[in-house]
Amino acid sequence: MYEKYYGFSERPFQLSPDPRFFFATSHHQRALSYLQYGLDQGEGFIVITGPIGTGKTTIARNLLNNITDSGIVAAQLVTTKLSPEELLELIAAEFKIPLEGNNKAEILSAIENFLIGLNKQGKRALLLVDEAQNLPAETVEELRMLSNFQLDNKPLIQSFLLGQEELKGIIQAPNMEQFRQRIIASAHLQPLTTEEVKNYINHRLNQAGYDKEGLFSDNAFDLIHQKTLGVPRKINIFVDRLLLFGFLEELAVIDTDAINAVAEEMGIELTGSLNTQQESMPQTTQVVVNSTENVENIKDVLREVEEILETSIKEKIKMARYVDKLLKQKNKQFAEANVLNKYDKE
Repeated sequence: MYEKYYGFSERPFQLSPDPRFFFATSHHQRALSYLQYGLDQGEGFIVITGPIGTGKTTIARNLLNNITDSGIVAAQLVTTKLSPEELLELIAAEFKIPLEGNNKAEILSAIENFLIGLNKQGKRALLLVDEAQNLPAETVEELRMLSNFQLDNKPLIQSFLLGQEELKGIIQAPNMEQFRQRIIASAHLQPLTTEEVKNYINHRLNQAGYDKEGLFSDNAFDLIHQKTLGVPRKINIFVDRLLLFGFLEELAVIDTDAINAVAEEMGIELTGSLNTQQESMPQTTQVVVNSTENVENIKDVLREVEEILETSIKEKIKMARYVDKLLKQKNKQFAEANVLNKYDKE
């Protein structure tokens, strides 16, 4: 949509993790180095944690994309709340291990036979478990038990765990001591600093084929950092919207006025919070309705809420029509410009 206007070869701030756009801050580089160290060791667990949207999945994709050792057969799991048996079934599915039975003993036997077969070929298995904070403690413990599959004192499978900060609490539980003793390195990702936000944005612009300077004003990056708290996923959402806004308003430079305007728009939409930190949930108070007056007051409040929601929906519809109209005008202008350019060349 805005790619042609700004001269991008593709959208620079897509949400889907793409190793080509990987930007390594000091925290990300340390995490990636630990993962690579774990690969070189061929044993033990590596644990990477971090807040939502700080790039854990991108790091995993980057690692998988850069594995050059043909002796490593890798699989990545994105987990939900799985029981130990469900985890084993998912592992078998990801490694394409045929199962003849569905009880735990038969699944474990099939996985072990598969790993022994890899070993005979001079290979070993690598399992990356993303969103590992969703796993119950007993399922994490099952991963440790899998690491007991060994030949000649060498593990046949190695696991890396990536998850949100809740994963640290699971691993630090008293009954997880044996698992902790198998961890050879761990790292915690942090949000980006203001300078890193600037470098991150410029890096993604360059990857999308933008080789100019000055698309963002000098003080824009500090404000973007404030609005997004330095979280890469929020930066992607916010800057993508900024570029759309710039296209619609025909801006050559994204400045603080544009940033504040977009932040205000997004603040009342369903595109997620920007500069709001996680707040503690307010305590729920019980409302006791014991009179007709209270009932009427509640009805009045509900009517007011209904009117507010109806007004908000109408505004959204109006805005959508306005954007659609602008886009049609822009496309028409571009088409006319292309025709004129064609005739000028002829």
